[in-house]
Amino acid sequence: MAWIQIRLNSTSEKAESISDFLEELGSVSVTFMDSQDTPIFEPLPGETRLWGNTDVIALFDAETDMQPILQALQHSGLLAQDFAYKIEQIEDKDWEREWMDNFHPMRFGRRLWICPSWREVPDQNAVNVMLDPGLAFGTGTHPTTALCLEWLDGLDLKGKTLIDFGCGSGILAIAALKLGAKQAIGIDIDPQAILASRNNAEANGVADRLQLFLSEAKPADLKADVVVANILAGPLKELYPVIGSLVKSEGLLCLSGILETQAASVCETYAQSFRLEPVAVREEWCRITGKVK
Repeated sequence: MAWIQIRLNSTSEKAESISDFLEELGSVSVTFMDSQDTPIFEPLPGETRLWGNTDVIALFDAETDMQPILQALQHSGLLAQDFAYKIEQIEDKDWEREWMDNFHPMRFGRRLWICPSWREVPDQNAVNVMLDPGLAFGTGTHPTTALCLEWLDGLDLKGKTLIDFGCGSGILAIAALKLGAKQAIGIDIDPQAILASRNNAEANGVADRLQLFLSEAKPADLKADVVVANILAGPLKELYPVIGSLVKSEGLLCLSGILETQAASVCETYAQSFRLEPVAVREEWCRITGKVK
């Protein structure tokens, strides 16, 4: 089936209203894309997190007359009268196959591979985590996740416990278990993340060693040898008392989801309790690691 796509430049404040209006006009799907290519992270429950400069992209049946659509948008009050837009025909593709073809096995460090289930494992003797893209953030493709995976690959996790704070897909906890950790605990605010982590753990044969908690339900005395938190700089600083308290005496901490420009302020916060190592940087994103003082 052929499609027509309209792309509108908007703002984060207006994007959802425009999306609702386009669906009323007959759009079969609406997506948001950052005009400045800024990554988006897993939203809070019930939240749709948008960018400061957002493109709204709507898909219509190819037979749709787009002129009435444009006129309706002009009179909606949601856009300026001379709003920027682009209309283009989209070739008919097997979109599921197109999506699947974009994901390949990825290597992190010396031993660890993250592999989609439909791909052949490159090295049967490596540590292979089978993980498909899904609802929760974390497939290894983003620099923040890659930095954490490489750090875990370099540790001796045998007999250790790990907490994945903001576990998303469970990728870090599952990788730690397959790298030799005795037990892992995943914590997240989003029930979808808990479900995704459980399903991924079952697919990798480690569900019996992974405990999962919503944030408000985690045990008060919870501690681990290694704590990883791949979220965002703001929450990392705000949750310093919580995250810091999860690390055992002489335990290790790994923080990511931090822009290079934000690293100094996060380091300043955590240096109160941790001996921090040099910041690792990749594509403007950072990883901060350290040990309890």
